[in-house]
Amino acid sequence: MAPSVLQNGGFILGLVGAAALIAATAMNKWSVKDRQGDVVTSVYTYKGLWQDCETASSGFTECRPLYGLLGFSGAFQAVRALMIVGVVLGVLGAFISVFSLTCLSMNSMADTTKAKMSLTAGIMFIIGGVCGIAGASIYANQIVASFRMSTYPNGYGDNMMGGGMGGGMGGGMGGMPRYTFGPALFVAWIGGGILVIGGILKSVAFKEMVKDEKPIYPGVAYKPQANTKTDLSDHHSEGVKKTQNYV
Repeated sequence: MAPSVLQNGGFILGLVGAAALIAATAMNKWSVKDRQGDVVTSVYTYKGLWQDCETASSGFTECRPLYGLLGFSGAFQAVRALMIVGVVLGVLGAFISVFSLTCLSMNSMADTTKAKMSLTAGIMFIIGGVCGIAGASIYANQIVASFRMSTYPNGYGDNMMGGGMGGGMGGGMGGMPRYTFGPALFVAWIGGGILVIGGILKSVAFKEMVKDEKPIYPGVAYKPQANTKTDLSDHHSEGVKKTQNYV
């Protein structure tokens, strides 16, 4: 496959994946209230990485920001950090990808430099996508733990990660509502997967660009020595002497 096709495909997928991670990080619906088997209530609650929100049946929504660091669990802080790292790497990789595209001609940039920039962007995309997938997976694991605790309080109890989702990552026991996967989790998973695919394409493009590049050897121009008038007269005199001697 042509390097330009791989480059453009990886760039487009990187942009889409980075945008998906940004959207997922900013969304408030990482975990939503599980309403299966519950009576119809007038309040719908959902939680994100930065806010906990409630929506009334009238349509009024109220959100409480999640300030501070010490009041939240380590897993919740890890999810925040992973998503931020994934977003930063995705954006930086997309920025570098712009300058590494083969369709853009820059006077002072060699093809080797573009190939290295393509590889750098690809590595950033892959790491950013893995961070997004890991962050969403950790959060989902915490939701599952909290859901089981709230559903089967006698069967799990203290074995489930120190009380479940403290600090914005789901529900709990004692009559508190159960929470299930929100749409932000799926956006983060899809965005992370797209980023990884885009990074792989950029890395393969680097390999193709290096393979197609032909080594340039310094050539040496051969210039035959020009015969001057003095050389011609010398050759003529030597020929005359040989003829005289022969006679």
